[in-house]
Amino acid sequence: MSVILSIIYLIAAVTFIVGLKKLGHPDSAKSGNLIAAIGMGLAILGTIFIHDLQVPTIIYVLIGIAILLGTVIGWLIAIKVEMTKMPELVSLFNGFGGASATLIGIVEFGNSDIKTTSATIVATILSAIVIGAITFSGSLVAWGKLNGSVKSVIKIPSYNIINNIVIIGIIALSTYLVVLNIDSSILLYTILFAGLLYGVLFVLPIGGADMPVVISLLNSLTGIAAAITGVLYDNMVMLVGGILVGSAGIILTVAMCRAMNRTLFSVIFGSFTASAGPEGTNKALGSIKSTTASDSAIMMNYASNVIIVPGYGLAVAQAQHVIHELEELLTNKGVNVKYAIHPVAGRMPGHMNVLLAESNVDYGLLVEMDDINPQFSNADVVLVVGANDVVNPAAHNDPLSPIYGMPILDVENAKHIVVNKRSMKAGYAGIENELFYNAKTAMLFGDAKKVITDLVAEIKNM
Repeated sequence: MSVILSIIYLIAAVTFIVGLKKLGHPDSAKSGNLIAAIGMGLAILGTIFIHDLQVPTIIYVLIGIAILLGTVIGWLIAIKVEMTKMPELVSLFNGFGGASATLIGIVEFGNSDIKTTSATIVATILSAIVIGAITFSGSLVAWGKLNGSVKSVIKIPSYNIINNIVIIGIIALSTYLVVLNIDSSILLYTILFAGLLYGVLFVLPIGGADMPVVISLLNSLTGIAAAITGVLYDNMVMLVGGILVGSAGIILTVAMCRAMNRTLFSVIFGSFTASAGPEGTNKALGSIKSTTASDSAIMMNYASNVIIVPGYGLAVAQAQHVIHELEELLTNKGVNVKYAIHPVAGRMPGHMNVLLAESNVDYGLLVEMDDINPQFSNADVVLVVGANDVVNPAAHNDPLSPIYGMPILDVENAKHIVVNKRSMKAGYAGIENELFYNAKTAMLFGDAKKVITDLVAEIKNM
């Protein structure tokens, strides 16, 4: 039996790796997700039915009910979630993964004779509890920030000091429990509560502009927690799956940190927020000028090079299909059209890539920030649709701005700029955008889907 189970786990591990590889491109992402899901299904079935344990029938019944409920709930959520809500869903599901690791640790602590159990096993149990708790509470706060139920930035006096005291306390109590082999439920739940508290304190003060980094980091922690439970149960598929998620999450976190001009150290110890100094938010930026769909259509119709910068507003308006229609229409008229993709456009890494892939935009037209920035100076027209912080020149010009130093799309270098927004409301970072007051910028106000539909209609009539 153990040989068969090992083979199943090996197959599952391979499917995880293949699936992860395929997720690197929109064209193969769907099949990659399916392959990995099949591997996970095999691992679950193998774990349940192929083992050397004597398991009462009622346990199988309970497991079956749990799997059925989880499948139905997950399926319903997946088919109903809007693309704009995807980052929230990722945060929520990520939190559930952390909660699972925490519950496993609590159960195993209760099942173990701590006084005779090796210090390594006890340390592993506590690691699963602490990391899982931090991930669970932190992910729930991130979910609340993304859906607007939690204020974007909640300032806590002496934030760094409090957070450091909490994490040092967790380490100290855990070490005390492990070294002295103390079987104390009070200490265990104190550590659990401290982990939950740290997760909340960690995410609460972080501003919206930095949420993609936080989501990525929490995702990596979930993978680490899963790997730890794999060590606890000597389960290779849990270990491999957790390592893949954890390592991929860390790599993505580092990439996001570079894109936001942050360091991983500053993320972990919370040395950044979205608050700005008084001069960073109140200085006179000048006046804005508005334009119409007709005037914007004329500029794009007679342009040689047009760059489209998609942002969260595009997702909110569900305008990905009509923007693709606009792109095809301009291309058929001989206009060279490209999409400029910032690494953290939207609310999570890859948000815009997935959104545009949904409308069958040619992946070759999606150009990453480093490659597209030198091309803005040759662009006749740049159409910014719902993007805000990722095109804000304050990242270069205002040392007091919370996004100062963040790499941005150099839209300001284009010959003409058209910005589509519903209003002049600040972006997720909560600051004014200098680009909107640029002499080359014209604001095209309105819902993105309606505005772009009007642009398409105007260009068709030319």
